[in-house]
Amino acid sequence: MIVLINPNSTVAMTEAMQRTAERTLPGIEVQAWTSHDGPPSIQGGEDGDAAVPPMLKLVQKASDQGASAIIIGCFDDTGLYEARDIAACPVIGIGQAAYHVAACAGGRFSVVTTLAVSVPILESNIVTYGLSPHLSRVRASDVPVLELESDPKAANAKVIAEIKRAEAEDGVQAIALGCAGMAGLLAEAQAETDLLLVDGVRASLHMAATLTA
Repeated sequence: MIVLINPNSTVAMTEAMQRTAERTLPGIEVQAWTSHDGPPSIQGGEDGDAAVPPMLKLVQKASDQGASAIIIGCFDDTGLYEARDIAACPVIGIGQAAYHVAACAGGRFSVVTTLAVSVPILESNIVTYGLSPHLSRVRASDVPVLELESDPKAANAKVIAEIKRAEAEDGVQAIALGCAGMAGLLAEAQAETDLLLVDGVRASLHMAATLTA
């Protein structure tokens, strides 16, 4: 059993990740859990700090129930190292998975995320993972996280426009989609660009399946 934990309390986002998991790993049990005591979305360090304690309770629960792998379903990789300290199985962050796939498949990559407040966090994570030589730029699309669920047409258009700017300006071969809520726009966005687009939810699911095979 792979457990995918959404550190925010927005159930619709958890349900979207569950659907992605079912399409990505048919035949493998994946349970997507919502951290109901977390913030509605994670936008910046303050939200991330608030999300960690209730999320870690779910990490412990998943580990106690014998999860074969745990996925942190936030692109900030919220509480990733704390989760690894208490889990008896591999713990993967969707940001970390996306960066590694983008670097392996494309060489140089950019990230298109939601709001500017998230940019320093993602940049810091990429440095920590040793992937900064592969990074061109972390870009904000000025789309609030919850708008990806509440107004997907407008949100998707903004994200795709930023992807196109990255394609024109950044000299990259791949783009990491910098929010779990962007999983649903992958097909639409990929049709608009020749760059490889990497969704962290799918990347982390494949990684979890490989680690537990």
